Amino acid sequence: QVQLVESGGGSVQAGRSLTLSCAASGWTYSSYWMGWFRQAPGKEREGVAAIRSDGITKIVDSVKGRFTISLDNAKNTVFLQMNRLKPDDTAMYYCAADSQSPFSGWYLRPSDFPYWGQGTQVTVSS
Repeated sequence: QVQLVESGGGSVQAGRSLTLSCAASGWTYSSYWMGWFRQAPGKEREGVAAIRSDGITKIVDSVKGRFTISLDNAKNTVFLQMNRLKPDDTAMYYCAADSQSPFSGWYLRPSDFPYWGQGTQVTVSS
C-alpha cells in the first residue's frame, strides 16, 4: 500500500524560505513522477512542480526561480525548496505520485496523479 507523508510546512514571513518533504512508503516503482500541488481556500488545486524518476523536472511559471524540486531516489523522498515566499504562496501543499504515465508531470493535472499525501499547510504573512 502506497503512502505519501508530507512534512515541513509552517508559518513564515514573506521573503523567507521553507523546505517541504514527502516520503513515499510501499513504493516499488522504478519509473514515476512525483509532484507538488497546492490549494488555497476557495481555489482549485494547482500543480507547482514535478520531478521524474530520472531527474527531469517541471516547474510552473508562477514559482520558477523561487522553488526547486529535488528527489532522493534511495529514500523515495521528494523535496520542495521554497525561497522568497510570498503571501500568494499561502496554501495547503500536497505531494502526489504517478507511476503510469511518462507525461503526467509535464501537465501537472491533479487527475493524472493517483497517489496523494494528506497535505501540509504553508502560511506566508506580509
